Amino acid sequence: MMMRTLQLDSLRLRLLVLAAASVLPGTMCAQSTAQKNSVPVTAPEPQAVAPQMPLAQGMALDRVVAIVNGDLILDSDVNEETRLQVFQPYRNPNADTSRDRAIERLINRSLILQQLKLQPEDPITDDQVRKDLDNLRKNIPACKPYNCETPDGWNKFLATNGFTEATLISRWRSRMEVLRFIEERFRLGIKVKPEEIKSYYDKTLLPEYARQKATPPSLDSISSRIQEVLLQQEVSALLGDWLKSLRAQGSVVVLHPEEGAP
Repeated sequence: MMMRTLQLDSLRLRLLVLAAASVLPGTMCAQSTAQKNSVPVTAPEPQAVAPQMPLAQGMALDRVVAIVNGDLILDSDVNEETRLQVFQPYRNPNADTSRDRAIERLINRSLILQQLKLQPEDPITDDQVRKDLDNLRKNIPACKPYNCETPDGWNKFLATNGFTEATLISRWRSRMEVLRFIEERFRLGIKVKPEEIKSYYDKTLLPEYARQKATPPSLDSISSRIQEVLLQQEVSALLGDWLKSLRAQGSVVVLHPEEGAP
């Protein structure tokens, strides 16, 4: 998750305390019972209560949309995930791009990243992330009008989509870590044939580039990217079963707009 402001950090802390109270009701009940059974003591003199500081005018609180084993997913995370899709031009153009699907992706990613912490690997460096993005930005159709191969054009494209280079590197690093984990855990034994790569290029990518009136990259230049997409499709069933198991073992709560954090 991205760095939050001090106000948001304070909100996270309060929400986590509330979440703990609902997950561990026995603890709260035990404390209440202990208080009832304790020896009465003289009530202290009432103290003046400092007035609550009102929220700054115009300040918007970031709503919690899901809690994954104590980790919060915020409304701003969902918005960011939706905006991040422009940096993934090789996805199926008919894929579900709804808000609910974005929330599901964030939940799944959070579950995987939590598992990564239990099985740490060498960190992916900034240079590795930049190299991946440098190769990617040459082939993003929406990037063409900005001349994204230049630093100024790339930065303008990032700003238009609500990102800075630092925030995109952070988000893309998480994506690369997740893909590496999936590949190492599920890719073994899965083979993507050259004809499958060419078929995806001809039947999926070329029509999409034509729709956006952009010049498509050559098959050779993006075959590895297409292979990545096809591998993800192949492992989706295995990954789905594994994620269901993680959900069953842990705690995933999705909050609807009319609901508050537990």
